[in-house]
Amino acid sequence: MIPLPLARVAEITSGALNGLADPAAVVRGPVVIDSRAVVPGSLFVAIKGERADGHDFARQAHEAGAAAVLATRPVDAPAVIVGDPQAALAALANAVVRELPGTTVVGVTGSAGKTTTKDLLAGLAARMGPTVAPVGSYNNEIGHPLTVLKADEGTRFLVLELSARNIGHIAYLAEIAPPRIGVVLNVGTAHLGVFGGKEAIARAKGELVEALPADGTAVLNADDPLVSEMAGRTEARVTWFGRAARAHVRAEDETLDAAGRASFTLRTPSGAAPVRLRLYGAHAVENALAAAAAAYELGLPVAAIAEELSAAEPRSRWRMEVTDRPDGVTVINDAYNANPDSMRAAFGSLGVIGAGRRRFAVIAALRELGEDGPALNEDLGRLAAGAGLEAVIVVGEDAGPVLRGAPGAIHAPDAAAAARELSDRLAPGDAVLVKGPRAAGLERVAEAILGGDAR
Repeated sequence: MIPLPLARVAEITSGALNGLADPAAVVRGPVVIDSRAVVPGSLFVAIKGERADGHDFARQAHEAGAAAVLATRPVDAPAVIVGDPQAALAALANAVVRELPGTTVVGVTGSAGKTTTKDLLAGLAARMGPTVAPVGSYNNEIGHPLTVLKADEGTRFLVLELSARNIGHIAYLAEIAPPRIGVVLNVGTAHLGVFGGKEAIARAKGELVEALPADGTAVLNADDPLVSEMAGRTEARVTWFGRAARAHVRAEDETLDAAGRASFTLRTPSGAAPVRLRLYGAHAVENALAAAAAAYELGLPVAAIAEELSAAEPRSRWRMEVTDRPDGVTVINDAYNANPDSMRAAFGSLGVIGAGRRRFAVIAALRELGEDGPALNEDLGRLAAGAGLEAVIVVGEDAGPVLRGAPGAIHAPDAAAAARELSDRLAPGDAVLVKGPRAAGLERVAEAILGGDAR
């Protein structure tokens, strides 16, 4: 973060300094919402959550070196008192990014693959200069400005992931840090029940390209019709990625190895180079192409793009993490989240990785699908039942529709029970997919069968 005196922080956030605060004291960052992450010079933002109230940790944060606390009520520490900490964070992040004219902001959105694409693009951008990107999925109204506030005068690229829970969310995030390049991956079925249909999801995702300036660039998926239509919603120049022949950046001669990792020729307007991904699953190609197209627009040569993509390892947890136990059991931990599209991709990867072996799946009912939820979860059950698996374990009290689609599946009430069921059946050399919505906590199953504890 760029250094800011408390008086300037108060001005930006329309806040008031309490009597303990020195207007000349300087916030040097980082800006944090966890008092345990405070270092000297931090700004601690006191967020009131469901389980804890950050205001209760204000004194602890000050004692750890925080220059001040951003609070909504008086605290026993130097503080900037504001009406809404979320709005204050957004204002602070916007003010900071506007002080960084040498920083190029790149936004990434889509129904699936945002985090992987963001991670790949951050690695590519880092080859050209100092780059800031969120850790994991810091992509909402709190995580987004916190990431922006990590940037300083030396930051050349700010790679951001933008998530939408409803219409207007991406537009709001784009106002905080106006992007020059916007990447839209796909329009799928994630949060279908919240939005009410794929057309509404497309409307929300397209807010990113609407936010681009006329001299910016929209990087769009040529293989997704709803994304392709977004070209008419922006004044920015459009470049295409995908497998289609019209894509400016595309994959040719694509193959999968026995472990489900893709190799392809990366074709760009200025040449081609071979890529051999270390990421698992055919769907990783789309993410790699999106990142490559954005990096190409930033000026990275195709040979360097291919080299970085071929060296990239997964950065964010529980997304197609493939681990082999000493006895040869392969665990595919893709438990961070799930929707109908990503479930199909994950079962496809299990089929490749587990070819010729006994295969198992631990899944949970999908959520936020609205009135289509029961039917889509029955479809999930049929998908699992038709995958030729040794056993399917469905976790959770809401498993009914999935079990109707897969009547031979095993029902487990929770992750611990699923881990026990699975452990009793596994033999050396088996392959296991663990995937479900975030709330199901299925990562605990993967951790248990890899030697941890599911409790």
